[in-house]
Amino acid sequence: MSLTSILSAEAIKKAVKDCEAPDSFCYKKFFQLCGLSSKTPQEVKDVFKILDDDNSGFIEESEIKYFLQRFVPGARTLTEAETKSFISGADDDSDGKIGAEEFKNMVLP
Repeated sequence: MSLTSILSAEAIKKAVKDCEAPDSFCYKKFFQLCGLSSKTPQEVKDVFKILDDDNSGFIEESEIKYFLQRFVPGARTLTEAETKSFISGADDDSDGKIGAEEFKNMVLP
């Protein structure tokens, strides 16, 4: 399964382009622009599985840093501030990583 089997390639491109400048990444805006926030809970969990590079059941800081590259190869890495903001936006249990349920709660309005 690939991200483009769930999200349109055009929407992904638009979302990544919107945050090309360092420290311009806003996860809420990104999820809206790429169309993820309008998907079903199951589709959001499918995207989570794709983003969970090591299949640990969590998206850790090292995976979040390369978040944009999972959508568009060659995209920039997230800054440390963006990475920390992303984690704190979803990490309900303060374990420093994002689980599938936390990710779903972060993405869906």
